[in-house]
Amino acid sequence: MTERLYYIDPALLEFEANVVSAHTENGRTNIVLDRTAFYPTSGGQLFDTGSLEGNGQSFRVTDVNETEAGDVLHVMEGSAPAPGTPVRGLVDRERRRDHMQQHTGQHLLSAVFIALCNAPTVSFHMGDESCTVDLDIKSLSDDQLRQAERRANEIATDDVPVDIRFVTPDEARQMGVRKIPPGITDKLRLIEIRGHDLTACGGTHVSRTGQIGPLLLRKSEKVKQGMRVEFVCGLRAIAGARRDFETLTGAAALFSAHIYDLPAQIRKALDEVKGAGKQRHKLEEEVAELMAARLLAESPEQSSVRVVVRWFADRELPFVKLLAQKLTVQPGAVALLASSAAQPALVFAQSPGGRFDMGALMKEAMAALGGRGGGSRDLAQGGVPAGSDLEGALARAVLRLAP
Repeated sequence: MTERLYYIDPALLEFEANVVSAHTENGRTNIVLDRTAFYPTSGGQLFDTGSLEGNGQSFRVTDVNETEAGDVLHVMEGSAPAPGTPVRGLVDRERRRDHMQQHTGQHLLSAVFIALCNAPTVSFHMGDESCTVDLDIKSLSDDQLRQAERRANEIATDDVPVDIRFVTPDEARQMGVRKIPPGITDKLRLIEIRGHDLTACGGTHVSRTGQIGPLLLRKSEKVKQGMRVEFVCGLRAIAGARRDFETLTGAAALFSAHIYDLPAQIRKALDEVKGAGKQRHKLEEEVAELMAARLLAESPEQSSVRVVVRWFADRELPFVKLLAQKLTVQPGAVALLASSAAQPALVFAQSPGGRFDMGALMKEAMAALGGRGGGSRDLAQGGVPAGSDLEGALARAVLRLAP
């Protein structure tokens, strides 16, 4: 079993060790050391990266996992050093600091949610950009979230010590540990945010809460287990706040407004867009009515039916469908229309109660063109691949209407 140096000193970034075993599997080199400061993915925390140096070579550690036997498996780039080779390990400083900030921030946040909302943490996940805790509570108000964020940051700025201790499960229960893993018989590693939280954990943590840095709650959502809260700590929080500010500043500049006025400006713009949309729809209705009247007047009546056939290169499907509806308001009308703007499409329509079947006619057209569509006896539409012979499809449809 690998000796885990980070259990005692999470700030340890350089160490000496010996290779216990090494093998290549699926194109990856896997190395087990007798001791390591590299943290493997577990307990919701991501793995460390870095390098191992030995025999004048440097091997990049790209992943770290835990085996069922309790060994730490270092996934490497390059050929495997022989067992017994002494190596020097170097853990990536920035990644380790980030993980320590996020994980200790999670412990602090979990303690605060219990204290303020009686909402215990069910699970924790650390992602590359943000972290989440799932809480056993049905809902969280915005006010509760703001209070939790403020309280966590108050404790962080108090620079409270974060201690590591090892106790038996019985001792842990007597101490009121927040969460004790089931089935543990050996000593437990406890992380204590002095005066605020005491829980069993094998992860890497800062030594004082001031090292967590700022803690920001990003969003919350309801999930199966209760409520999920997304957060970031430390440099992630600073980077996120900077990105948010630059995004808001850029958006506000488009409106020539201050960032705090942005919601009002956006609501105003949306109202204007909705108003413009309604006005456009009204104008399109008027245009469609005038065009329908002209097209019907230009189309001769044959066997008590006026058949309007048109292909539009500059009109999209919504307008063509509207025109078909306007054309067939009058009795005895049939509209066979096509649009090649945007997505090519066909629209077939007849006056209610007409003697033809537009749905069947459209089905035939789609089969010939390799498109998809359908509809009712009086109105049908379908989309066809780009470059389809729309004129030919209309001509064939006209022939199908012939007595």
